[in-house]
Parts: sequence; C-alpha cells; structure tokens
Amino acid sequence: MGKKIYIDTDDEKYQYDIHSLFKAFYSNDEVSINVGDQDSRQKDHFRINTKDGTVIYDEYKDGALLYRQTETAKGVDTSSYRNIIKRLIYNNLSKKLNKELPWGTLTGIRPIKLFMNRLDEGLGDEIIMEEIKRSYLVSGERLSLGLEIAKRERDILDHLSGAKGYSLYIGIPFCPTTCMYCSFTSFPISAFRDLADEYIKALKKEIDYTQKANAENKKILDTVYIGGGTPTTLEPCQLEDIIGYLREKLDMSSVKEFTVEAGRPDSITKEKLDVLKKTGVTRISINPQTMNEKTLKIIGRAHTERQVHEAFYLAREAGFDNINTDLIIGLPGEGTDELEYTFDEIRGLNPESLTVHSMAVKRAARMHEYLSAHPEIKSENTPEMIDLSERRAREMGLLPYYLYRQKNMAGNYENTGYALKGHYGLYNILIMEEVQSIVALGAGTVTKRVYADENGNKTGLIERCDNVKDVKLYIEKIDEMIERKRRLFDSAGS
Repeated sequence: MGKKIYIDTDDEKYQYDIHSLFKAFYSNDEVSINVGDQDSRQKDHFRINTKDGTVIYDEYKDGALLYRQTETAKGVDTSSYRNIIKRLIYNNLSKKLNKELPWGTLTGIRPIKLFMNRLDEGLGDEIIMEEIKRSYLVSGERLSLGLEIAKRERDILDHLSGAKGYSLYIGIPFCPTTCMYCSFTSFPISAFRDLADEYIKALKKEIDYTQKANAENKKILDTVYIGGGTPTTLEPCQLEDIIGYLREKLDMSSVKEFTVEAGRPDSITKEKLDVLKKTGVTRISINPQTMNEKTLKIIGRAHTERQVHEAFYLAREAGFDNINTDLIIGLPGEGTDELEYTFDEIRGLNPESLTVHSMAVKRAARMHEYLSAHPEIKSENTPEMIDLSERRAREMGLLPYYLYRQKNMAGNYENTGYALKGHYGLYNILIMEEVQSIVALGAGTVTKRVYADENGNKTGLIERCDNVKDVKLYIEKIDEMIERKRRLFDSAGS
C-alpha cells in the first residue's frame, strides 16, 4: 500500500514505543524495526540508539548518515527515559513530514488515564494540561477533550462499586456475515447454527463458576454486557435461555446497566427485542456504521438504510429508551459529505448515545487487502471529519463520556462515546479505566482481574486470562477455560 520504512534500535525494551510512533507518522507505509547492534543493510533507514543515558536519532540516506540529533537523559527513571525517546522521535518526524499528531507521542489505548491520575492527585486543570502537553506533546483540542471526559468519568465512577464490584461480559461470536474491516472473534451463523445450543451449554458452565466464585468473594455485580459478534443472530428462544439462566444463577439486584449489542440491523426482529425487554435488558446498541448504502455494500454489511430505521422503530415499540448506535468514520470512499448525510439520518433516530469509531485498518481484516487492491479508494480520517462528528454529536445534546484508541487508526485519532446525561455507557467506562474486575465468558474473550486491598482500594496489579477463540475448541475445552479463571481468582489477594 506504501513504501517500507526501516528502523534499527539497540534495545528491545523500547521497540514497541518506537515502532508505534513511526507507524503513527507513516500510517500508510510498512514499518519494520530491527533490534541489534548492526546497522541496517537498507540504504535508507533510521537508527535509534537508547543506551548509556543518551538518545541518538540517526537518519541515513543512500547508506550515509544524513542527520543526527542527540539528547542526554542520565539519571532518569525508565518511564521518563521512554518519554524522552518518543519526544525526540516525534519532533524530528513532525518537522521532516510537516505533520502533527493529535495525541502527540501517546501510543497507548487509554489516554484518559493520564488525566484521571492527575485529577486524583488533586492537580488543577491548567497544571494538568500544561504537564501533559509538556510530557506528551498532545494538541490543545485533545487536552480539552481528555480533561472533560476524565471529569465526567470520575463523577460516574464515584457512584459505582469500584474494586468491590465486578462486571460481566458474555461474548456471542456469531454474525450474519463478517464485515470487511472486522478482526474480532466472529463466525458466520449460517455455518455454525448447529453449534449454537452447544455453545450456550458451555456458557452456562462458565456462569455456574461465576456464581460460585463471586458469591464466595461477596462481589457486587455492577454491569452486564452481552456483545459479539452479534448476539441477535441467536434465535429468540436461545436469547431467552441464556439470559434467563443468567438471572437464575446470579444476583442481578445490584446491576445498574444491562446491555445487549443488537448490532446488525438485519439481525433484529420484534420477537428478539420483546425477549430482551422481558428479560430485563436496559440498554441495546443498533450499529449501522454508516447510512450510505454504497459504503455498506463495500464493507460487507447486508442491511439497508431502511432496516436501520425499522430496527429503531421496533426497539422503541418494545419499550427501549436507552439505545446506542455505532458509527465509523474513515470508511472506504467516505468524506465529509457522506458523514454529514449519516449524521442527518442518525439525528432523526434520536439515539440516547452514539459511539464514533475512527477506522482502524488491521492486517487481520480484509479491508487491508481491499485497499491495497484499490489504491484509488481512500480510507482516511481528517481533522474536519473528527470536528464534524463532535459538533454534530453535541448538537444532538450528546456529551463525550469515554474515549479509547487503537493501533493503525486512520489519522491517529480515537474512538469516542457520546451520550445524553444519565445514559452514559457504564460498562464502557469500567473496561477502559480498569477500576474493577471484568469476568468474560465465551470464545475469544479476555477476563481481567483488578487486585484490591482489604479496604477495596486498587493495588495497581492487573492480571488477565483468555479463552480460546475457536468456537468448537471452546466447547471442547470449557472445563479448561473455567480452570484458567479459577487459578486467576483463587490466587493470593482480594
């Protein structure tokens, strides 16, 4: 899709940070990093030396040293040294390419944590923004957005159970079809329908374990999220079966939010919505991604614009008053005109929340292959599109309440959740800010244990265990999946 960028470095400790930052600048190119003492055999390459307290940034052209900049950083801790390396790279690449990144040197997926930590320290707004600007070169717009979201999240988290509670995620890895951009665990329901009942039986075993483990630990269940895949690819009776079993086994009296990703409009029916409402689901998500049918066909979504409207109508008729909708900006061939049209249509649907995703072109997805084969079609996210999305969301009365980032994201931007006051997606905040354990059931899911002391305060230690991705293997090895969780949660600590 682009040229190859070669980088040499002498210390594997910093290779992820170096690679991620170069990739942010050279988003359409292949970035290759080599750890070793020998210079690259490529005539044109970069070299970043990081040992002995001095950072050396070299750029080679035709095998000869074209440019060098050094910065001494002796006597600082590893975190500070890492930031010095990244600032040196950023400043040089920004000047070379005449390009700035909205999140500066930040390459992690949870930038709001930086703001949250400083708020917890009692720092004032100006000091927080000055410090993050100085350390990470974040743009003014992102500083303001990050601080706004951090304050809103902090207020929301104060009303939840923190580390004394837990959240439950149930993954349904079936979809009508696999979207071109998707790299999540997903299997076409047409080929796996015969396994759905067996899959539900395996989920019930994990629910049994969850009931016993959290009853013993006296944990409070704050939120439940059933995602995928597309949970509504299941039949109404299967949805009722799994949710009914969940309610039978777990104490749901403390649950403040119960979300099901209805997801694909072409999978939604009146019968399924009635089941979700009857079984106590309080929040659903209907996800068109775009309202432009030309784009829908390109990305492999089988639904139409009309089906999105019909799904919203059916959901309102069923009594749902908390509906989220997902959009993706930067889809192939879309610009501000297409995005304006999508927002015009979404505004008429009046969702209580809206999640705006920046397109992330992943190598695991067919999108990468498609764009390589069609260089005339661009998948790009511009500052104008980001600004348009925020403006249109706010015009609908929706406020930004959570934010995260992904690797290889078009324009190096972010995914942002917007919602009406009182309709913030609690699970979204909890999983991003890692303030409580997330017990995840199903194929391809990842359970996360957040350790706490005897007073329920976080210790800073987080451990994970994952379930196998393959559906058949998950069913066969369900006892092993449960044992992984048992080892994780039975280890020393609260």
